[in-house]
Amino acid sequence: MDIFEAVRSRMSIRSFRPDPVEKSVLKEIIETACQSPSAMNTQPWEFVVVTGEPLEEIKAENCRRFRAGEKPGSEHEVIGWPKESVYRERQVELAKGLFSVMEIRREEKEKRQEWMERGFGFFGAPAAIFLLTDRSLTETGPLLDLGAAMQTLCLAALPLGLGTCIEDQGVMYPDGVRRIAGIPEEKRIIISVAIGYPDESFPANRFRSHREPAESLTRWIGF
Repeated sequence: MDIFEAVRSRMSIRSFRPDPVEKSVLKEIIETACQSPSAMNTQPWEFVVVTGEPLEEIKAENCRRFRAGEKPGSEHEVIGWPKESVYRERQVELAKGLFSVMEIRREEKEKRQEWMERGFGFFGAPAAIFLLTDRSLTETGPLLDLGAAMQTLCLAALPLGLGTCIEDQGVMYPDGVRRIAGIPEEKRIIISVAIGYPDESFPANRFRSHREPAESLTRWIGF
């Protein structure tokens, strides 16, 4: 699989088989992600890989808090979409597409709640990778570099038969993640990536979200 094929075929996986992922496989993926570019080679990323009982505890804690109505919060500023914007339109289009393939109607609040819980439960993934940075750095400064590492991680998983889902939901109750995974306070939890072998029979895993053509997003100067 070359890099062009990997970028074009990578998609968010929203259901995983329970098969465990070997530590050696995850190690290879992390080692590849560590080759990502960063500003002045600062490499501001750290990884915590969780599986087994600790991950099940995190899933249960996330879902318990969500069901209890606790307000989610993140340790970094989460992107927002202005209501009257193309960004909000794209987000709504994604939600409609997923609910359509999952046959979840607008009025079916219980099913929509269950769908949200799947996200807080890492979509059943057998492993999750948490990306951290140090609190001595500014809140937004290392985000571009961590984004590069995150993308590299997801692409490196593909040739090994693994799928990923980049998850803000997984770190929306960061104090629970911190306690269960033993993450020290001086580290900021930025994002999580659910990882495992895709459940090919799950309808949402066959859904492809739309991408804007490059022509509509690019200006060419001097050509």
